Amino acid sequence: MRLQAAPGARGTAIRTAPISTHRLTLLPLQVTHATEMAAVLADPALHTFIGGTPSTPEELRLRYERLVAGSPDPAVSWHNWVLLLTGEKRLAGTVQATLSGTQDAEIAWVVGTPWQGHGLASEAARGLVRHLRQQGVRTITAHIHPAHHASAAVARAAGLSPTGEQQDGETTWRLDTPPPEAVLRP
Repeated sequence: MRLQAAPGARGTAIRTAPISTHRLTLLPLQVTHATEMAAVLADPALHTFIGGTPSTPEELRLRYERLVAGSPDPAVSWHNWVLLLTGEKRLAGTVQATLSGTQDAEIAWVVGTPWQGHGLASEAARGLVRHLRQQGVRTITAHIHPAHHASAAVARAAGLSPTGEQQDGETTWRLDTPPPEAVLRP
């Protein structure tokens, strides 16, 4: 899954507020998270499908400063969270949503190697999708390398489906939510 220069919050009604799930609290990204997150994301294997290499704490701090400052494009907003393991009080990964306007979001996730295989990415992605839908986002997409089966499973668990479309060698996954007036209420 391609991680874009993901986002803070400017120009939309979407809030980068804490999101609670069963085992996680998705905390809005802060620059002070950089040192701990550099250790969480230090495994070169995390870059197999997204490219690049692990960032040093200083490189990550500079990146987080840019993300927290927000997108330079007023039509785009960046929303980033770190994954706090509620019981352990330690960080385990990130999720992000890049919004174009207020109805379309592109999401991504990464969980540190020691915490993979326990459903945390799926739990975080479901929490993020739920939050975005509650905020009125109608189309949610993710771009996943065709050989990244674990990320495909996360996307599926979050309600996204592969579209058959390709972008930069990755498959586009999508979840379309009906507009609020089309939702049937009991």
